[in-house]
Amino acid sequence: MALKRVTIVSPALARENNGNWQTASRWLHFLRGRYAVAIVRDWSAEAPAPDLLIALHARRAAGALAAYAHALPQRPSLLVLTGTDLYRDIATDAAAQASLRHATALVLLQDAGLALLPAALRAKAHVIYQSAPALVPRRHPAARRVHAITMVGHLRAEKDPLTFIAAAALVQSPSARMIHIGGVLDAALGAAASAAQAATPRYRWLGNLAHGATRQRLKRSHAMVIASRMEGGANVIIEAVTSGVPVLASDISGNRGMLGDDYAGYFAPGDAAALARLIERSIDDAAFYRHLCGQCAARAALFAPAAEQAALRRLVDNLLHTPP
Repeated sequence: MALKRVTIVSPALARENNGNWQTASRWLHFLRGRYAVAIVRDWSAEAPAPDLLIALHARRAAGALAAYAHALPQRPSLLVLTGTDLYRDIATDAAAQASLRHATALVLLQDAGLALLPAALRAKAHVIYQSAPALVPRRHPAARRVHAITMVGHLRAEKDPLTFIAAAALVQSPSARMIHIGGVLDAALGAAASAAQAATPRYRWLGNLAHGATRQRLKRSHAMVIASRMEGGANVIIEAVTSGVPVLASDISGNRGMLGDDYAGYFAPGDAAALARLIERSIDDAAFYRHLCGQCAARAALFAPAAEQAALRRLVDNLLHTPP
């Protein structure tokens, strides 16, 4: 018997190397063999008709979801909500709002996002935490000469690289090295990163790296910084936690949904001085650093590939085998 067909509509493909692509690629791997799966940038009624459409990003996939709902109203669809969806677009953008209505089911990548959904839509929402294979944590010598503080994120406003750059100039710990990995999506931010690298010896911008190389850099880090203004459920938090690297995170809903309300490693969004103090404390206060590591380790089970695969397969199976 032929496998049922699943099409994943992703606004980003492999060359963009961002969170949307990582999700699409991982879900293809999780579903392949059980279903016939393909990743495309868009879908229209002229394209082959899948049995299930999975769309990443309410606003950017709005056209594909609308076309699918119109052409195949009896077939199910699944919408994965990103950070810009939850924390901006569904409140103001008509296309994103229409996507919420068109989708048979909604997936959020952390549980704090449920509060952002209209009450009438929460019944069709499911939380599926993303995952990453665990890497054996790097064993660091007790007296380290260098503490790499790594930020992974393309240079765009939502990721707030300027706060990380400003913190690099404020950190006083002589062993701190501020490493930034990410490609330029905003020319002005790229110029700021280049200028900071020239002016601040402890700051180094590596540009866009392959995913495997980025994980190895992250694994060797003392801590990972996520300074974002909005996040739906950041892959990079998962990749840090599953590598034994604690996270220093902007205090926003999307990060709280990943790390928990009681996490000790938050700083106010945009507060470079607070981030610098947090970096210094992670280096100078061994008990505090152990506490961060322990809190992250306690979340690691949420981010196991087997857990994500099981949750995704269960939802897809239910959508494809439940009568409309």
